[in-house]
Amino acid sequence: MSEKSNNQGRAYEYVCAMILVEEIKKVRPVILEKNSALKANENAWNAISPLLKNVMTESARAAVFTIFDMEPMLLEKGEDSVVITLQTDKKGTLGDVRDIVLSRKDLRWEIGLSIKHNHFAVKHSRLAKSLDFGAKWYNLPCSSTYWAKVKPIFEYLGEEKRLTKKWEDLPSKENDVYVPLLSAFKNEVLKRYEEMPDLPKKMVEYLLGEFDFYKVISIDTKRVTQIQTYNLHGELNKPSKTRKPKIEVPVACLPKRIISMDFKPNSTNTVELYMDGGWQFNFRIHNASKKVETSLKFDIQIVGMPTAIISVNCFWH
Repeated sequence: MSEKSNNQGRAYEYVCAMILVEEIKKVRPVILEKNSALKANENAWNAISPLLKNVMTESARAAVFTIFDMEPMLLEKGEDSVVITLQTDKKGTLGDVRDIVLSRKDLRWEIGLSIKHNHFAVKHSRLAKSLDFGAKWYNLPCSSTYWAKVKPIFEYLGEEKRLTKKWEDLPSKENDVYVPLLSAFKNEVLKRYEEMPDLPKKMVEYLLGEFDFYKVISIDTKRVTQIQTYNLHGELNKPSKTRKPKIEVPVACLPKRIISMDFKPNSTNTVELYMDGGWQFNFRIHNASKKVETSLKFDIQIVGMPTAIISVNCFWH
């Protein structure tokens, strides 16, 4: 993700939090936690143009009122405070993709929002010389077979990096890097799946985080904010003492089986993963900079989801 996109994402997180504070405090007390994430997001907000601020404000306001329809606990009258916390990037590396967490400590209740500005990507994980993706993704270290396959690829990249080469200088980055690296990745996942029946579940929990959440995606060109419901453990959409949710959010089941995992037809840089229950992911590998590095980035997209994960389009006024 470019620095510009990253800063706009932070600014959008900030205005979403501010609209939540503004609307919830009309009904009940609100505490906005002061931390480094809030400060960074506020700085990003202050750096964008007035026009973009107006766009993001419209987008955030459309989303917030729909979230209230899904989560009556936020607007239930009471004396205890709703605490709003903007999470640091470190949380994402620890399996928590939520950017904003809203909680009521007295009830031990919380929900989370993952905030996206004009993109749908899940994670930007990496494959690297000494990065054990198996241990990180599903708690099973990569096999010696995997390391033997990727070692010469990263040694080649290390030599090209030492020579200060650019990716465009490589004679065939697809055949020399992308294809063998993705093949090793694919074969490792399938091999470990034979040994670890719950690997599909753990992979999805890694990719989407261990906590249930709503994904809020601003699509500026269409003047719509899309909310996707990831209610994988039944923690979202709880009724309050006085009201049921106006919008029902079903619980979606995590996958139990890998149906297939292979290269996308006519592609040298993308692997498709199909699992039961409607889960489908694309793993596209790419170089994140012009200069050769000894690690490559994944752009991971959800292509298919269970029907229980609903998408609600919130049109702007």
